[in-house]
Amino acid sequence: MLATVALAGCSAGTDGTPYPVETAATAASQSAKAAQLPQRPADLPLQGVNLCEVFPQVQLDALKITSAPREATASNDGPTCVFDADGAEPVHSYHVRAVSADLDQWITGARKKNSMTTEPKTIGGYPALTNHRAAGDPADCETLVGVARGQTLAVQTFAITRGKLTQPQLCDMSAHAADLALQSLKARN
Repeated sequence: MLATVALAGCSAGTDGTPYPVETAATAASQSAKAAQLPQRPADLPLQGVNLCEVFPQVQLDALKITSAPREATASNDGPTCVFDADGAEPVHSYHVRAVSADLDQWITGARKKNSMTTEPKTIGGYPALTNHRAAGDPADCETLVGVARGQTLAVQTFAITRGKLTQPQLCDMSAHAADLALQSLKARN
């Protein structure tokens, strides 16, 4: 078994900003995460899906969505719809995105960030990841579901009321919303 060794390097500046150094053990750990993901049972393509209609009313009620869903300004990731739960404290929001990328991009690819904690999981039988900042005040958590080749459904939960939701709560809420969205996508096919 490989031992994990934490190494840090410093920049050449006078303050010496630390940054993690990827070791063979770190790379092996990332490969192991990718290997833990289950195979996708079927493709659920996101083309033609109106993300603002992904949750039927009963699911909107379950998520405590109190405002009309709205399209967010275009991002590099693709279409995004925002669902606000602002009727009672703690106020929070769900951002549902269709991302043109495979899940492994968050583990070993271009979307991997050392400042994020990324954990494999399964949502409705589909390969998924939770992704959140490794330290600091919990502000959000993202659940990424590999719904088709080159397509990821991203459901990110944001705490609007600060200090009322823990990181595990935000991640549970994100995973629950991703599961509901996945159920809707399955019902369409």
